[in-house]
Amino acid sequence: MSLTLYYHPLASYCWQPLIALYENDTPFKPHIVDLMDPVSAAAFKKVWPVGKFPVLRDEARGVTVPESTVIIEYLAQYYPGRTQLVPSEPDLSWRARLGDRFYDHYVNDPMSKIVTDRIRPAGRNDPHGVEEARTLLRTALDMVQTEMAGRTWAVGEAFTIADCAAAPALFYADKMMPLAETHPHAAAYLGRLTQRPSFARVLAEAEPYFKMFPER
Repeated sequence: MSLTLYYHPLASYCWQPLIALYENDTPFKPHIVDLMDPVSAAAFKKVWPVGKFPVLRDEARGVTVPESTVIIEYLAQYYPGRTQLVPSEPDLSWRARLGDRFYDHYVNDPMSKIVTDRIRPAGRNDPHGVEEARTLLRTALDMVQTEMAGRTWAVGEAFTIADCAAAPALFYADKMMPLAETHPHAAAYLGRLTQRPSFARVLAEAEPYFKMFPER
């Protein structure tokens, strides 16, 4: 099999390429990385010395592709399928890419800040940074609420790279700031995402690992 994805089933950024792969039934070998296991971590760093996942290895083309967005762009270019995740129409293309960046930087990143602060050692928390993250997340969710009032997917009626980014970002953001009462359009969008077969499969595979998520 040409493609191998190095990832962890609980990591939000890893969900994005998984959704893309499942969306188009792209054959690949899943390789779960446990960064807490020295052997697993060392083996992974031989593939990608930076040591951050996800990473896609394409043996057929002899290339290693890191970063969620770049992996999806790579798959769209070299392993296209029935779902055109990166639209060819110029106006939709830049909007889809903007949606991808928006959900990564303004929903996923602040959500991750809040989550990781919960697992810091006692006395090493960053309450100021967490409050800044919550403020940014609220602003982003307000924007999602407005944008999704009349849309099915992030850039209209077609499922794209932006939705691959939105799915994990909103799923975990909902655990930090429940969406239903304050952001019903965002919550409805998340509902559609969780019903999408590609994302539903990702969630089912992550289910055994959810006990590791630091909820309060």
